Amino acid sequence: MSEEIWAALGATSLDEVRRRAAVIDAITDSTPITVDGAERFAWNDSGGQSAVWYFTPDKRALLLTFDHESDLNLYAEEDYSVQEALYAGVPEHLVALVRDRPENYESLNLVDAETGAAIHYAGGVFWFDGKQWRQAEGFLEHCRREGLDPLSESGFAYCLGAYRFGEEFTPEAIVEDRAADGWYEDDDAEREKALAGIREIFARLG
Repeated sequence: MSEEIWAALGATSLDEVRRRAAVIDAITDSTPITVDGAERFAWNDSGGQSAVWYFTPDKRALLLTFDHESDLNLYAEEDYSVQEALYAGVPEHLVALVRDRPENYESLNLVDAETGAAIHYAGGVFWFDGKQWRQAEGFLEHCRREGLDPLSESGFAYCLGAYRFGEEFTPEAIVEDRAADGWYEDDDAEREKALAGIREIFARLG
């Protein structure tokens, strides 16, 4: 599943990736912000898993995923140096978007006790170079060293599930997914109200 979603993300235009990120951000009541000209959108499941996107004006992007139950939860170990190393290979102008920034719901900081430098935690570090999505070299090296599967341990498939890459992305499809997860408890009125709200978000964001 993870490999399929990775391939589907790679086959999706950056404009469409950004649109889906903006729609899911609005549906989940996250707060989009601008960081040094880059747009930040996010998703979280209120249980410790998250996906965070940064889209820059020069058509580059940074994607961070986090699964708090995986071996890539470096926040639990409070290991700044290892977390910093996961970003190795990502262009500095993208890493700068998460270095020495205020914390937020999806992204707490790991802090270097000696220097006070801070960086947002992430289990999976991915970036778009203008043509294709890549897995950060430092992230891959850490997984090789620790014997971890990068996509499964980073929670990639779960954290990107809401975006339905490789699948139909419509209000109806999103509501069907949520209904299958027990969101509406067979309450047709609640389901129709949710559908109307999500349709409004789609209409507003394109």
